[in-house]
Amino acid sequence: MMKRLPVNANEIGLFLAVVLVVLLAAWMDSNHTYYHSPGQSAIEIARQTSLLGIFALGAAVVIISGGIDLSAGSMIAFSSTNCACILVCITHEAPIGASEPLPLWAMGVAIGGTIFIAILVGTLHAWLISSVGLPPFIATLASLVGLRSMARATIDYVTQTQLKLSSGTTQIDIFDERFRYLAKSVWIPVVLFLVLAALIWLLLSRTVIGRHIYALGGNEQAARLSGIRTENVKWLAYCISAVTASIAGILFFCEESVAAPQTQGMGFELNAIAAAVVGGCSLQGGIGTVLGTVMGTLFLRTVIDSVSKVIKRSADMYEGLIVGVVVVVVVAFGQFRVAIAQGKPLFAGTRGIVAIITLALLLAGVITVMADRQYAHQAGIVVGILALVALSALKVWEVRRQNRG
Repeated sequence: MMKRLPVNANEIGLFLAVVLVVLLAAWMDSNHTYYHSPGQSAIEIARQTSLLGIFALGAAVVIISGGIDLSAGSMIAFSSTNCACILVCITHEAPIGASEPLPLWAMGVAIGGTIFIAILVGTLHAWLISSVGLPPFIATLASLVGLRSMARATIDYVTQTQLKLSSGTTQIDIFDERFRYLAKSVWIPVVLFLVLAALIWLLLSRTVIGRHIYALGGNEQAARLSGIRTENVKWLAYCISAVTASIAGILFFCEESVAAPQTQGMGFELNAIAAAVVGGCSLQGGIGTVLGTVMGTLFLRTVIDSVSKVIKRSADMYEGLIVGVVVVVVVAFGQFRVAIAQGKPLFAGTRGIVAIITLALLLAGVITVMADRQYAHQAGIVVGILALVALSALKVWEVRRQNRG
């Protein structure tokens, strides 16, 4: 009932992949940033990895328990808004900190209140899934849409009632260096990420509740019949996910010095799920490790950062494409190994031929739009032809294997 990955196998593979990506980026980058400024590059990757990893850990716990949480991105925006609105209610000014520095107690109240609201949201998710019977996808999809809208409405209401503005605003700014330091410093996000990772590792690996989470993800019905109170386990998993997303939302609010729910955290839920899946968590539940999630997050952020170093122009527009490609490649590689072991062909029949052509064209298109403009078409054509040849050879090998069988 409880399945785990081979010890360190996935993590070692990801570590080697990170090293390979860094070496390739250092070679392909015309500025050779990783070579000339290794310390600064490592610091930035560590900070960005920590910001993503904090809520990726929560996503991993939910996935291991057999669920899914699509609300992380909206939860980040909602928590950023809650933190800003609590500060507005305390200081009665906007921009926050414009007249005088924020008192430490006000920061503490805002952070504590924001995390408390996150626990309420996690409880709501667990109730919808356990008591109402909604599928996790639907319950958290509703939050994905609703929380961001709620955040925008909250900012509009608070700025009108607390600041007496004739018309509300869509964002709340903050001007306080101490508050901004929480995210802009490297050590605070990194230490917070490592502490949360250690706590969740202890929970999953060294406690009865952790074994229950794995058992729930492996087979919910068997877990319930064995006496596990699955509703309570789900509540804990979804509360952890909501709280970690809330902590990330506070840090993003600190980093950007603004609560802007219309754009903040957009699509981040997919990054969190991607980091967990790349780290070895199975979307079917019951499989995954904290260390794997940490390494998956590091790998994902290193790839994104490396591509930005190589491309240089508007690299942020390719982030979603990079995440999607990485997830598909990693998951497909795992499925490919299973298919080989079971003797199942991947490119059977006409659909297989169409899939080979589509994949080759898609890869050619990706390389064309991302490569240097001077050589974009040539690079796209070469990569497309190589992909077509390689995938066609794989299909031929599958056909011959089946004929021999």
